[in-house]
Amino acid sequence: MAMNFEQARVNMVENQVRPWEVLDARVLDVLGTVRREDFVAPEHRKLAFADLCLPLGHGEVMMKPVLEGRVLQALELTPNDQVLEIGTGSGFLTACMAKLAGHVTSLDIHADFVTAAGARLANAGISNVKLEVGEAVNAWQPTGLFDALVVTGAVSQIPQRFLGWLKPGGRMLVVRGESPVQHVLLLTHEGNGRYREESLFETDLPYLKHAEPPRRFVF
Repeated sequence: MAMNFEQARVNMVENQVRPWEVLDARVLDVLGTVRREDFVAPEHRKLAFADLCLPLGHGEVMMKPVLEGRVLQALELTPNDQVLEIGTGSGFLTACMAKLAGHVTSLDIHADFVTAAGARLANAGISNVKLEVGEAVNAWQPTGLFDALVVTGAVSQIPQRFLGWLKPGGRMLVVRGESPVQHVLLLTHEGNGRYREESLFETDLPYLKHAEPPRRFVF
């Protein structure tokens, strides 16, 4: 029996995302229009709208729809915003942010993720995105500053260099802490090197490469 993707998309928005306190009309609209099933592996297509983190390869996962909704709402993107995404993954969150913001630069350490995401974004008719392959914690350096920065993998501690990539008034959403209890944080650059930190909710995601907790030696 063929799956009704449009009905599944409506159910995802109305029965998963909205009840998780995602009430921003623009966010709900973009989650209801971007074809999530086109951003998952073919074998996971029927699970595209499930309340699950879907495996992407390399030990990475695609966020649950409810988490994507909360992330997009917290960022409060505007049509003029320049956005940096660290961790392209499937490209779905990239696509949603591109619909809400002026331009998205998205970085991933895995070249195959970037290639696949680029094809998916092109098929979706999304062109205000620049994809790059690079390692964010120690090596890659942007050429400008951003209004919003989202880190899609967890970090044990926030790399100081990430904070330096925000414009005054810019905000960064990042998942910090030790699995299985990590905190989704929103940091706002208040100017003069000051950042306001707000804890939003808890989750558990794989770590960004080179941002894992230090190993503990057990004797």
